[in-house]
Amino acid sequence: MYFRDENHFKGTNGYVIDDVWYPRVTAIVNIKAKPALYRFYAELEDFAAGEAIKKKSADEGTRVHETAEAILVGDQPIVTPDIAPAIEAFRKFLGERNVQVDRDWVEKRIINYSERYAGTIDALALIDGKFGLIDIKTSQAIYRDYNLQTAAYLPPLLDQFRNLQTRWILRIDQIQKCLKCGAIRRVKGGREKIRTQFNNGTKSCIESEHEWSELAGEVELKEFPYWQDDYQAFLSAKKLWEWENDYWLKLIGYL
Repeated sequence: MYFRDENHFKGTNGYVIDDVWYPRVTAIVNIKAKPALYRFYAELEDFAAGEAIKKKSADEGTRVHETAEAILVGDQPIVTPDIAPAIEAFRKFLGERNVQVDRDWVEKRIINYSERYAGTIDALALIDGKFGLIDIKTSQAIYRDYNLQTAAYLPPLLDQFRNLQTRWILRIDQIQKCLKCGAIRRVKGGREKIRTQFNNGTKSCIESEHEWSELAGEVELKEFPYWQDDYQAFLSAKKLWEWENDYWLKLIGYL
């Protein structure tokens, strides 16, 4: 990525906290290759089209994310129609599970002083009596890359909460299903993606014959209690990120 100057690099990749600059966890994790993202760009007519879809998709995801966090702390946010199915599914999930959060630990900045990085957690929560970190995603699946990000948060959290037991990824999305063949249609960022389902030998419809259901939200919660290997992988990614950006990191005095 091109950086205009030191301030541009620092603002893009980290936080200044108490007059000290720390690289951001998500910036570090982005050093990892993303084959699915490369395929996404390859399927489009040009790079600009991909960037436009990414921008719109990110906006939709951010609104779902922020609305979910507001609901977690007991607020009553305005829900726009385009994300209403996802939020309805999230409210249903909360009604079915015993989820408790401390609003002081929602969107909370944390620092790992020994390894010199910082990040912002989504929430600490009690879910069915178990205390852990919860990270909210609005993707179509739970990807392994998320484990690097959440593992990075655990060491500084464990310094403050010795009773922290686990971590979860909470995925919130919305889809349509074909009433004839069971295919799944997902539209995000203005781009349609259809996943064929093969259930009991049922053939997939041709594109023009799908009969789509109403848009419906879906919520998936997955627990990842074992984090140490993921943390070591994160530290390796950090080392590679530092190598990739050593010019700027030396210029600002981080290295």
